[in-house]
Amino acid sequence: MKKIITLFCLQFFLFVQAQEYSSSNIHSHNDYAGALPFYGAYSNEAGVIEADVFLVNNELFVAHNFKDITAANTLKNMYLDPLSSKLKTLGSKAYASGKPLILMIDIKSDAEPTLKAIAQQLKTFPDIISNQNIKVVISGNRPDQSQWAAYPLFIYFDGRLNEEYTAEQLARVEMISEDLKQITVWNGKGVLTQTDLEKIQSIIKKVHNQNKKIRFWATQDNVNTWMTLMNLKVDFIGTDNVPELTHFINNIKSTFYQNTEFHEAYIPKNVSAFAKKKPKNVILLIGDGMGLTQIYSGYTANKGQLSLFNIPTQGLSITKASDSYITDSAAGATAMATGHKTNNRFISVDENGKPLELITQQLANKNYKTAIISAGNITDATPAAFYAHQPERSYSEPIANDFLSNPSDILIGGGQNEFKARKDGKDLSKLLMEKGYTFSDQFASLDTIKNNRFVVLEDKAVVSVKNGRGDFLTKSFAKAVNTFSKSKNPFFIMAEGAQIDYGGHQNNVEYIVREMLDFDKLVGKAMEFTDQNPETLLIVTADHETGGLSLIDGSIAKGYVQGSFSTNDHTAVPVPVFAYGAGAQNFSGVYQNTEIYAKILELLFKK
Repeated sequence: MKKIITLFCLQFFLFVQAQEYSSSNIHSHNDYAGALPFYGAYSNEAGVIEADVFLVNNELFVAHNFKDITAANTLKNMYLDPLSSKLKTLGSKAYASGKPLILMIDIKSDAEPTLKAIAQQLKTFPDIISNQNIKVVISGNRPDQSQWAAYPLFIYFDGRLNEEYTAEQLARVEMISEDLKQITVWNGKGVLTQTDLEKIQSIIKKVHNQNKKIRFWATQDNVNTWMTLMNLKVDFIGTDNVPELTHFINNIKSTFYQNTEFHEAYIPKNVSAFAKKKPKNVILLIGDGMGLTQIYSGYTANKGQLSLFNIPTQGLSITKASDSYITDSAAGATAMATGHKTNNRFISVDENGKPLELITQQLANKNYKTAIISAGNITDATPAAFYAHQPERSYSEPIANDFLSNPSDILIGGGQNEFKARKDGKDLSKLLMEKGYTFSDQFASLDTIKNNRFVVLEDKAVVSVKNGRGDFLTKSFAKAVNTFSKSKNPFFIMAEGAQIDYGGHQNNVEYIVREMLDFDKLVGKAMEFTDQNPETLLIVTADHETGGLSLIDGSIAKGYVQGSFSTNDHTAVPVPVFAYGAGAQNFSGVYQNTEIYAKILELLFKK
């Protein structure tokens, strides 16, 4: 139990601690070996830039091994001249931001003569040695600490754990470093053993109690190692890839989310009632950009509860488009709305631009009531695929115009400008009212609408959950099913959790998780309705996954999660399909996304 608690506390601490890190905590290890020595690390404002130095014939050369020495690679040419040049443009600053800089010189040749040469050369750069934001720290082969007083005060030293220092000597120690491999065999994967963890924590505490910073060398250069070192409050993180670590640190706030609002997952109440039922009503819920990882991030953040995970039937949908291994929302939604694969960016037209018959059209012809709901713009690709036919998803005004020729009974989302304040001067709201619709650009009016055919569009109502969207999805869904329940006609509802996708494109874990949990509340309401109306089929799926999200840390006990992204675009991974209610068993297995359309129609109309 102690081990579990300790490891949890260590992981959870990262949520707060990691946000305090900046590029000043980056140690550019063997900087000279990089593609752009000095300039690469400097442009990322690394806290420590390290160069290995040999003294040969009174010249200081930068190289990792003696055999690698070349005439051009001198300490002066590679580091001192460029740094001095930067200082001339910045005045007293080491970096434009005001961050400090440590130039670490790791001596590979004999300590004393090399350090004397370093000190002499540095004296020719008064702008460096007099700058209060720059420190020169000597590592590698250092003179015995008893000799440090003989060197100029602008020289500092890289200390060691096994060395004892007087107060005067300790004042010259800028940091204390150690070989991590001498402490643990941990390879940077998984977690440290409890024994090694406690050993390292003790070392760090000892160093910090001396008011010194700590660095480990021989560490693995990967995200898990960086995270672990941050967990441990290590002051300088060594890397051979400064840009990648800088990006990781700069974006670390967007990779974490600590949930504070939890909801109860809906538990199925009436599964046995569906066994012999034929579906009459269909509810299709689409989490745009929602892959399995997005779902599990919500499960983790909600402390191990998710209505979606309580649905007993699951399958997998293969999402590729006609013209691409990776689909976009237009082609992905078209597959579900028409049963046909098409090209990316095409809205319910085939590869040649010919309109495809929509599921909403077919059902309307059979006296079904239909509703389309989106927590985004109603002319965006996913909702548009259920009422429009266009060869380009960005044609928002023509898409809106298509609603007139293929109207659903209910349309709720954002996008009032595409219907009212159009560039072509048309006012679709008036045309819809002439057809018997109630039209409103105020979401609050949803409560007072009595008509069974209405369009409610307000952009302010479909901001992100973080920015105050509130219960838009569950309220819209409730209005739709309550309206349809007053009729004897069967119905089809497509409701989209649009902004899970937005969070993926932004590589923002909080955005994804909060949208995922909001979508799950909708799933719970739909499950509850299905239990109360057993002739209903509920399908929950996605058009594609967005962001290449992987989960690299989290706690179900505390409801926090950390993610990492491989892209800011869509990926090709199959997406889950969850089915509940009458006919749900038909949705198990692995199949093309077009089969969702085919399975729905087969269940509804098979004899």
